Amino acid sequence: MAVRTDRACVIGAGSSGIASCQVLNARGVGFDCFEAGSRVGGNWRYLNDNGMSSAYRSLHINTSRQLMQYAAYPMPADYPTYPGHAQIAGYFDNYVDHFGLREKIAFQTTVESVEPRSGGGFEVNVRAVDGDRRTDTYGAVLVANGHHWDPRWPVFPGADGFTGRQRHSHDYKTPDDLADRRVLVLGIGNSACDLAVESSRTAARTFLAIRRGAHVVPKYLFGMPTDHLTTSPLAHGPLWTQRLGLALMLRLVRGSVSSYGLPTPDHKVLAAHPTISDDLLTRLGHGDITVKPTIDRFDGDTVRFTDGSAERIDDVIYCTGYKISFPFLDERIISPADNEISLFHRVVSPDCPGLFFVSLVQPLGATMPIAEAQSAWIADLLLGTATLPPMAQMRAEIEAYKRKLRKRYVTSRRHTIQVDFQDHLADIRAERRAGARRRGSSVALDLQ
Repeated sequence: MAVRTDRACVIGAGSSGIASCQVLNARGVGFDCFEAGSRVGGNWRYLNDNGMSSAYRSLHINTSRQLMQYAAYPMPADYPTYPGHAQIAGYFDNYVDHFGLREKIAFQTTVESVEPRSGGGFEVNVRAVDGDRRTDTYGAVLVANGHHWDPRWPVFPGADGFTGRQRHSHDYKTPDDLADRRVLVLGIGNSACDLAVESSRTAARTFLAIRRGAHVVPKYLFGMPTDHLTTSPLAHGPLWTQRLGLALMLRLVRGSVSSYGLPTPDHKVLAAHPTISDDLLTRLGHGDITVKPTIDRFDGDTVRFTDGSAERIDDVIYCTGYKISFPFLDERIISPADNEISLFHRVVSPDCPGLFFVSLVQPLGATMPIAEAQSAWIADLLLGTATLPPMAQMRAEIEAYKRKLRKRYVTSRRHTIQVDFQDHLADIRAERRAGARRRGSSVALDLQ
């Protein structure tokens, strides 16, 4: 067993893992990165052979490239504002090659377990695709395995006896097998809207079952990418002004969602993760998608809804989100029950020194710049240029974050790791400065 307490272990080579690799490499922190698949890109690698990508063939980003790109390596200027998954995966390939990271990643290697050692550090057990196993010891572990790969399935009476086909959006790739079928999509998030729109162009009938109304936000407002208006520092005033401004813009641009047949949202704008779609309202207006309330039960080939109506259905696609999962961590180390994780500034495990989580957030914005910022803070801690505050202070910050979530967002497993893009980046910068002051050093925040 190799002992590498001066090195870090990075789990996953998706968008967050490779950001951590780049930052650690630039700062001179030794690391090993393990990726279950044969290529980088994680969720953005369509048909990823690690089996965990939820990308479908038509997938495009719903945050603009200017917001999504890494600060250290901008996307090509000739990319469209909202690139597709193939362009994003190509961007990741160019990123790791530009920084010379590819040879530092162990591909087709799965991390099977991470165990804290009594004297500090972690024993990390990995298995290569050829069956070879090994155990190394690391001083720190950066978890970057993502949180959109372990499907959360709903439970409805009679579902086991449904004669049609049921699948989760995680397993949906193309609409080819929906031709001439009656399709029910459950959900009102981004994937649900994309899949309902796509189904409506192929299927005989498409139904969209919704438990709660949503504010549908277009990708462009007044000719500008919407996130340029809603996440810029200039637009980031008090929450009530953000809500008022966005609500007024939405009212001017698309009117009320109820005029398209959607239920009126029972919450304010920005009280839930936004649903972003340019096409849903048009397809509803054309009558190509029929809105239904949520499922009550199944009855043979029939789905019965909570308003008493019923439809014969051939295919049900559940767009019901994902569970936060760490198959390599014992629940005594960290338990993601109900998708709730207690982390200092959403990164640091107070109870397990040296264990960090990268991009375990659901931002109103993009994750890649967040992964860079979080990794820079982690590098500070590993290099000793910053230290953490006392345990009581860390726990107080965690509880304050949870109170803020409960006050602002609709109660849902979807909103347990929510952050505002600009706020979170500002919090990380502030903590880096505070950590440097505790250590008696300084941190150049313009550097990684």
